[in-house]
Amino acid sequence: MTIQARQSSPVINVERIRQQFPLLQRTVHGCPLVYLDNAATTQKPASVIESIDHYYRAQNANVHRAAHFLSACTTHAFEDARETARQLLNAPYAEEVIWTRGATEAINLVAHSWGRNQLQSGDEIILSRLEHHANIVPWQMVAEVTGAIIRVIDLDDAGNVDLNSYRQLLSEKTRLVAIAHTSNAIGTILPVQEMIRLAHDAGALVLVDGSQAVAHQTVDVQQLGADFYVYSGHKVYGPTGIGVLYGRRELLESMPPWQGGGEMIERVSFTETRYNALPFKFEAGTPNIAGALGLARALEFLSSIDIDQLQHHENRLRLLAEEGLRSINGIRLIGEADQKAPVVSFLSDQYHHQDLGLMLDQQGIAVRVGHHCAMPLMESLNLKGTVRASFAMYNTEQEVQQFITAMEQLHHSPVFGVGSGELTISDNVEPAGLSEVFQTQSPDRRTIENRLSGFTNWQARYREIMMLAKELPALPEAWKTEDARLHDCESSVWLHSHYDDETMQLYFAADSDARVIRGLIAMVLSVYSGQTPETIESENIDQWFQELGLYNHLSPSRGNGLRAIVKEIQAIAHRYR
Repeated sequence: MTIQARQSSPVINVERIRQQFPLLQRTVHGCPLVYLDNAATTQKPASVIESIDHYYRAQNANVHRAAHFLSACTTHAFEDARETARQLLNAPYAEEVIWTRGATEAINLVAHSWGRNQLQSGDEIILSRLEHHANIVPWQMVAEVTGAIIRVIDLDDAGNVDLNSYRQLLSEKTRLVAIAHTSNAIGTILPVQEMIRLAHDAGALVLVDGSQAVAHQTVDVQQLGADFYVYSGHKVYGPTGIGVLYGRRELLESMPPWQGGGEMIERVSFTETRYNALPFKFEAGTPNIAGALGLARALEFLSSIDIDQLQHHENRLRLLAEEGLRSINGIRLIGEADQKAPVVSFLSDQYHHQDLGLMLDQQGIAVRVGHHCAMPLMESLNLKGTVRASFAMYNTEQEVQQFITAMEQLHHSPVFGVGSGELTISDNVEPAGLSEVFQTQSPDRRTIENRLSGFTNWQARYREIMMLAKELPALPEAWKTEDARLHDCESSVWLHSHYDDETMQLYFAADSDARVIRGLIAMVLSVYSGQTPETIESENIDQWFQELGLYNHLSPSRGNGLRAIVKEIQAIAHRYR
């Protein structure tokens, strides 16, 4: 497999590209799919899908060692795929390309093989505040064992890396700088070539997480001067479960194996084991052969697209989205760095990001909501999360307009307007001893069931759940304490209880900053509030939700959050038995 020189073309042919992606043709909730979650994972072209299918249908065999025909064919294809990966990064040698399960495993490999053996107490590792958890946690684990210290580069208000902060952190104690090429959360493109030069001047090595870069720009590890470079296949139109670690040959040769068994061994006895040469020293066990072949096909596909036109197209989509969002009152863009990838992160002053994700999904528009595995960044911005729309080569200007139109309609919808009709408990009342406060609830279970069953589609049902949220009394701000907050929910949820000694019944008052969660809370309280502890513990609310089909239409995070609320209510009930 060989990457061909990219051909110049006047414009990118988006429709022709879209025809190569089967999944883009489907509908979601009766609407054409608008897939804007490419920073999480990209869709796969037919050529990638077919290559995986062909491997299992026509040449399935293990690689290396075996002498039969199928193994020989597969081994040649497998090593050709490594050569394709080498060409994409312009690595000097194919043995500098190590197959991993993804960028996370690649970073862990370097952390545990190089880091545990090279770092000592007092050595320093520099990270940026933009990093994905996968480029933070492995270094924390190694620092805990070795006594190394982690330093963090600050950002400016726009989300740019503060190079003055970086220069001040660099010293003779710096052993490694681990930075993203591009932020997955807010799209900042880091000046990695300059940062690598400064690190090398200080005598430090540099690992670059290129997971968000490879699909959008040319990456030349020799030009960058990177010591290690990693990326995941599924973010570059390839399969899941496959990724690449590039490391300079002399570094990889000096590092001990991370895992033992399989191809990483040259000779084994009970008295001595001799390890294999690169790249096999770091590829223990049977590799993801189908994944490597699929990734190679994805890289060939990517290389067939004119890079200048690709960047122009994706950048235009981002600018159109940002312009459209700025025109909507109440929308705030998060991250406006000088150089950005096709990622738009934003917040609404009317809706929790979880609510926006759900309501957009009901119109077939897939975006990502939450902290984007970048909690330290969100904490530094004083945010709990954002909505993120991320674009790829197959997205169209029409899809961007659909997204903006949907956002405009949501912000002007009288049904979901903030504060309209919501009941609020007075700030002056105290939770303890006021059972009448806890009895002020939304409609009862039978009423809710009848209202939801009156709709045949889930888009309408979700609107009804949103209406339940408006009918649930809002807790006063004084009640939204840390002690009352549940910590297993993605959104903020506060829960108070009151036990009536005379009736031996438990009453609950709860609230959330996410509208859809408030609606679900109303449903939960309709079942549990005003019941005895024995009844609460014996009530199988899961069966009711299953009958309504609720769990089938909730995201895993919302389903887990709902279960966390139920679990806490039942735990409170158990204490009063």
